[in-house]
Amino acid sequence: MKPLEGLKVVDMTAFLAAPTTQRVMGEWGADVIKVESPAGDPGRSQGAVFGTPYTDDENPGFDMSNMNKRFVTVDLRTEGGREVMDALLAQADVFVTSTRIRSLRKLGYDYDSLHERFPKLVMAQVLGFGAKGPMKDAAGFDMTTYMSRAGVLGTTVNRGGSPMLAPSGFGDFQVAFVLLAGILAAVHRARTTGEGDYVSTSLFHAGVFALNQAMVSAQYGNVYPKDRREVTNPFNNTYYGSDGGLMALCAPEYDRDFGKVMRLVGRPDVADDARLSTVGEINREHRNAEVVEILDGAFATQPAEHWLTLFAEHDVPMAKCQLPVDLYTDEQALANDVLRTVTYPNGAQRWLPTNPVRFASQGDPELVLTATQGAHTRAVLTELGFSTEQIEALLASGAVHGPHPR
Repeated sequence: MKPLEGLKVVDMTAFLAAPTTQRVMGEWGADVIKVESPAGDPGRSQGAVFGTPYTDDENPGFDMSNMNKRFVTVDLRTEGGREVMDALLAQADVFVTSTRIRSLRKLGYDYDSLHERFPKLVMAQVLGFGAKGPMKDAAGFDMTTYMSRAGVLGTTVNRGGSPMLAPSGFGDFQVAFVLLAGILAAVHRARTTGEGDYVSTSLFHAGVFALNQAMVSAQYGNVYPKDRREVTNPFNNTYYGSDGGLMALCAPEYDRDFGKVMRLVGRPDVADDARLSTVGEINREHRNAEVVEILDGAFATQPAEHWLTLFAEHDVPMAKCQLPVDLYTDEQALANDVLRTVTYPNGAQRWLPTNPVRFASQGDPELVLTATQGAHTRAVLTELGFSTEQIEALLASGAVHGPHPR
């Protein structure tokens, strides 16, 4: 039995963050029905942004957030469409949406309205900036809200340079698991008390929370942007090997490891230098840059692979700064099903990331690729108790859309 088997979820979401929550729930056994408007989830065509195909027979950009779901198309502007939506919600345990609150109120699908009709229903929502404040009704996207307004991009700048161009959806996929945690807690409460709840998170809040250390330490003077030579711990920094290979060193216990690291990089002459050997001293006397320059010079004497091997042998955390394409041949990724090849209807085989949670009882999750818009409309309406005649009438009126029988 899968962990969420028997849980019924109605998914009225778009783009990346909220849809990904239901992708994972579907992998864990929930029956997820994605409700799209006749225009469809804009995520279906985002391959144009990602540089990936976005056809019915190969759409990895859409699959990332929408696998393991069934797809119905409903026009909520029509009376028939709202009748279908109400039938879906009446049998659901969870309703997830990324539609803005003011739009939900116009449709009658805000939490207060739904709670009155479906008191056991858990409603979950991803917001851009939160439910209050001057930005509560503003559109939120990963780049503008999570990365920029929440301060994430500002911490990636080497002072005097430009922020990184963040990968699409970097924060979205993290927010998906934040929302998932809230939903599962609310479902547990609903099953215990019989009372539903409203669960929300926002791209803005999640971005700030992800910056916890930076947010707290900024009030003590640890401010960004900064030059990499000014990092408070030079052992938490990036360095180049002689071949241009970029490495990330992470030895958080600077005082303990100072002598060890200096000997490893071939600088025993400074291993016992009291001026440099404690993190408190180098920050108090502003000697951070001196330590970084010593390490820059030392690492530049050998290729990156030399240092990676040496530091691994001495149990000092260091990693190659990889690019996404490097992961396709990363034996650690492949051994742990971090990436998996899937075969599309057109015969193409492509790599897709798997969700990072594993259950000992389940093994690696099944990945069911997405279907065309409205692919399951007829089947789902039949399950809801609509007769063949009613379904045909709904299709003819445009209240719902689905594939025609062959």
